[in-house]
Parts: sequence; C-alpha cells; structure tokens
Amino acid sequence: MTVFPSAVQAPPSAPEILDRCRELVRPALTEAVGRLHPWVAEMAAYSFGWCEVGGAPAAAPGGKGVRQALAVLGARAAGADGRAGVPAAVAVELVHAFSLLHDDIMDGDTTRRRRPAVWKAYGTGPAVLAGDALFALAVETLAAAPGGPAAVRLLSTALADLVRGQADDLLFAARPFDGPEGVTPEEYRAMAEHKTGALLGCAAALGATLGGAPEPVVAALDRAGRHLGVAFQLVDDVLGIWGDPAVTGKPVGGDLRERKKTFPVLAALGSPAARHLPALLDRPEEAAALIEEAGGRTAALTEARAHTAAARSLLTEVPPATADELLRLLDFLMARDL
Repeated sequence: MTVFPSAVQAPPSAPEILDRCRELVRPALTEAVGRLHPWVAEMAAYSFGWCEVGGAPAAAPGGKGVRQALAVLGARAAGADGRAGVPAAVAVELVHAFSLLHDDIMDGDTTRRRRPAVWKAYGTGPAVLAGDALFALAVETLAAAPGGPAAVRLLSTALADLVRGQADDLLFAARPFDGPEGVTPEEYRAMAEHKTGALLGCAAALGATLGGAPEPVVAALDRAGRHLGVAFQLVDDVLGIWGDPAVTGKPVGGDLRERKKTFPVLAALGSPAARHLPALLDRPEEAAALIEEAGGRTAALTEARAHTAAARSLLTEVPPATADELLRLLDFLMARDL
C-alpha cells in the first residue's frame, strides 16, 4: 500500500490573520456596544461601519482590525489562548474609535472611510458624546477582565501619550515649516509615536498582560507596536502625497493643499533644493516633484524601514509561531501600494 505524506498546511496570510481575529473579537465588541444608550450605540455602530444613519445595516466595510489582532496575538505570545486577549482587543478598538471621532472634529475632516464622519452625520455634540461613551466603555471592559487593574494602568499610559501626540499635531499646524520655530523631523517622529504608536503598542501589551506574559515580553511588544506605529504613519505620509486616490480614498495632493507638516515635507526642507517648497504647496504636482527631488520621499521610506527593523528585532522576545504571525502583519501593513 502506498502511503502519501499528509499535506502541510500553509501558514495563514496577514489578511487571514486579521479576519480570524476580527471573527473572534466581534461578538464581544458587539455585546459591549449594545450596553450603551441606544442612540449612542447607533453612532458607535455607524463609526464601526455596521449600520447607516438610522440603524439600517450597512454594506460599508469597517477597518482592518489591526489593533484587535495585536491584542489577540499578544495573548498568544504569553502562551495563552487568543481568547484571553479579547477584552484587550475590545478595549483598544473602543479607544481607537473614540480617538477617531474626536480627531475628525478637531481636524474638521468631513469623511471617514468614504462616508460622512460621525460629527457630519449626527452633529458635533452627539459625536463628542459618543466618543466619551466609547472611552468609558473601554475602561469598564478592561477593568472587568482578569488582571484588569494592571491592564487599565497600561491603557491609561497609552491614552496619556495619545493625547500628547494629538496636542503636538494640533500645535504643529500653527508653526512655520522652517526657521527657528519650524517643526523638526525629530519632533514629528515623537508625535507619531505618541499619536499612532502608543495605542498599537498598548494593544499587543494588553493582550500579553491578560495572557499572563512576563514583563520583558509585555515591554517588548509595547515597544514593537510603537515602532510599528511610527512606520505606519510614515507610510501614510508617503501615500498622502504620492498614493493612488482610488486606493487611499484621499484626493491627490490633499495633504499638501492642507499644508500638513508630514515627514516627507519636513525632511525635504533640510535640502537647499526645497527652499521654495512652502510657496508651492498649493500646486501639489510641482510640490510633490520637488519633495521627491529633495529626498523627502526617500527619507520617509528609509525612516519607516528603520522602525520596521526595530520592531522585528524586538519580536525575538516572543515565541516563534506568534512572532511569525506578527511579522506577517507588519510586512503586510508596510507594503501598502508603495
């Protein structure tokens, strides 16, 4: 009798990892949102892409669920079942939604994922209320989990950093591009770590904490997530200038017209070739060409790769199988149509 070797199952791809983690977390996230006041719950559901204004089911896709996946994989990095990280995944997803609701109001952004932002759909006051409710629900969810007190302390630290990053981002808008008061690439890097990286690092660290991981693993995952956040923001900056609007959902040159102090612009301003750049920002095609010529695009991608490498090196603290899944996620997020 001929015996054929059993087929070796291929490891899951990054989209498959994200899908599996969303499926694991979605029931608990839905249940948590359902505990809110019905009107607030509708706004929350709308922000997640689950419904339209009025509550009818929506066909609009939600986000990728990166933070959810990091929390679930963080628990697995501790040697626990991924389900141990579900309360952490719910909490960080609620906090992320809260931050986006308030961020859109502060920035005056009228759309989110190709739909009216919550404040445009429901009003500014209701959107602020919904954000506050999501924040309170996140803390409640985490506090009720085994190991909740330590997890709430981690979340509080990340939230303080997130607020610091948002404050710096808002202040950057009033500062010049160059000169003694100009925003520096170093300041921008710190802002990105706080505003974007803190919650990504917190997601993985929270999952690991609830899974019972030792402190070195928790700390390594936190730092890796922060590096991932900076790299993610830098790639976003590049796509905001040179990305395909059909993919990014952003208008061509939108970041330049809004005179956003993104990393490619700040890096380019260090070159004599870009001394006239601030005057060209209303002409995106010319400005984009000048930024590239002055090395802004290359500098941003080089910086992103450095942070990606730093995140990869920190994952040596994590069991190989989980580290491999985290690395696949990292590579997937960094390869967004560049």
